[in-house]
Amino acid sequence: MKNDMHIFDLNAVRRNRERAMRGDANFLHDWCLDNVKERLAVIKREFDTALISGARDSFNHEKIGHTIHLDLSQKTLPAQNAHPAHLICDEETLPLRMNSADALIDILSLHTKNDLPGTLIQINRALKPDGLFVGTLFGGETLFELRKSLTHAEMQCRNGARPRVYPFVDKQQMGALMQRAGFALPVIDSELITVSYSDMFSLMRDVRHMGEASALHDRTKSFTGRDIFMTAAEYYHNTFAETDGRIPATFEIIFVLGWSPHESQQQPLKPGSAEVRLADLLNTTEITTGEKAKP
Repeated sequence: MKNDMHIFDLNAVRRNRERAMRGDANFLHDWCLDNVKERLAVIKREFDTALISGARDSFNHEKIGHTIHLDLSQKTLPAQNAHPAHLICDEETLPLRMNSADALIDILSLHTKNDLPGTLIQINRALKPDGLFVGTLFGGETLFELRKSLTHAEMQCRNGARPRVYPFVDKQQMGALMQRAGFALPVIDSELITVSYSDMFSLMRDVRHMGEASALHDRTKSFTGRDIFMTAAEYYHNTFAETDGRIPATFEIIFVLGWSPHESQQQPLKPGSAEVRLADLLNTTEITTGEKAKP
């Protein structure tokens, strides 16, 4: 599936993820892995083969028989001796046969897709009927404090703001995209995680070590003046600091779950097929269109 829109530089995405494998700030990825495993545990199904995208450690679960890890780079895949089944691929065009996987699990990689709607369609096509997709991605509230501070600083120092933080989707948008991609029974929810830092520069260090430094195609590639960062750090502290002087950083994690359509799944009733009127259940009088209620 070819997409000519370039929001993200995939070479930069690859370098960022490789850097994260050497870093010490993968706590959000670990948290997402644990939460996805908890969600799988309550699903009354087992899956013979599951594709795992974006995980930086081996994904083992009692509900899954075999796993195949896929990512942009060999360096970002779990150790070969832990999981011999690996697939290095361009995530923009997944090299997967139709109806080939029982499940696909994505850990924090969807937010760097140039064509997210197309990626979701490819995932749905790769799943067998009644196959499961579970994904996590950063949502629209992520790092809103940092975004506001950098924008303020650039407007103050340069009279204009440049793109520095990703254009994250929100829950409503993600729900619409799941339906557009043809998933059945989609479920979308999110959780806000607040992390405390001594200052803005400690936060930016962690973001870099997470592998989430800017990979925007039109990102600023020239040197950023010290005045911008110092102004942003001052604004961040003055606007958001807690009583102890530390600053909060918000991360919104969106969870998505959907099934590849199958005739055995629950279907919505056709309009007019209800056997009991809502008015009877509520013990009230039904008012038809154009009819006025009696006083």
